[in-house]
Amino acid sequence: MDLTILYRGPLASCDYDCPYCPFAKRRDSRAQLAADRTALERFAAWAAAQRDDRLSLLFTPWGEGLVRSWYRRALVELSRLPHIRRVAIQTNLSCRTDWLASADLDTVALWCTFHPGQTPYDRFLGKCHDLATRGVRHSVGVVGLPEHLEHARRLRADLPAHVYLWVNAAEGRTYTDAEAAEWTALDPLFPYSRHAHRSAGLPCRTGESVLSVDGEGTVRRCHFVRSELGNLYDGSYRQALRPRACPLALCDCHIGYVHLETLPLYDVFAGGVLERIPAEPLPFST
Repeated sequence: MDLTILYRGPLASCDYDCPYCPFAKRRDSRAQLAADRTALERFAAWAAAQRDDRLSLLFTPWGEGLVRSWYRRALVELSRLPHIRRVAIQTNLSCRTDWLASADLDTVALWCTFHPGQTPYDRFLGKCHDLATRGVRHSVGVVGLPEHLEHARRLRADLPAHVYLWVNAAEGRTYTDAEAAEWTALDPLFPYSRHAHRSAGLPCRTGESVLSVDGEGTVRRCHFVRSELGNLYDGSYRQALRPRACPLALCDCHIGYVHLETLPLYDVFAGGVLERIPAEPLPFST
């Protein structure tokens, strides 16, 4: 079986204080961190044991995972397994990058977000260049707020041309055509993020070949649909896997709508769906 799994454990702490994020500067207690580590290690052990399946894994923690040793270790160890096609994580890239020397670079990947005001520009850019020098697959992006536009333009000019710079539409924000054009000049795929996608009744890969798993092993079709399909660890989810139409009116998050069969994004991101890397370089202007 070919399965894509989005894992989100109980970790909710982050070292950044972004005003547009509800989890900014949260602090998990020692007990909460221990619980997150136990949950992650259980999931990683399960994934390592599924040698009859082919797995693609994306870690989507509410907090920042790579400042925690257990996330770095899981990515390294899982990347070395032959049945793991891809293992990726969303990160603010505040961690060091030398640990990637131990990973299989054909399998590991990072989805990196730059948060202006939270880290010096040169520090973030330096880490991006380090990833490129190491040959680590990665994409880089920003939230499309007006105050981020010049930062995004600077990033696009300073990043290697082959590194995709994505732009997420800010939650709740409406863009004029002129504003959208500025962002689209940097990210030709921004129009997909600009508007929520009508999804009710439309075919989606989630619930069939794409799953969401939490720290307890509860399996759902995606992060945004709360109905349960079973549990990962007792195998009960397997009998629930089947083609499904989306039950929600709208889908407005990339990790959700990328799986809609009515959109061409599996072709656009062929081989890089989880880390958000297009199959071919996209034209842009700076």
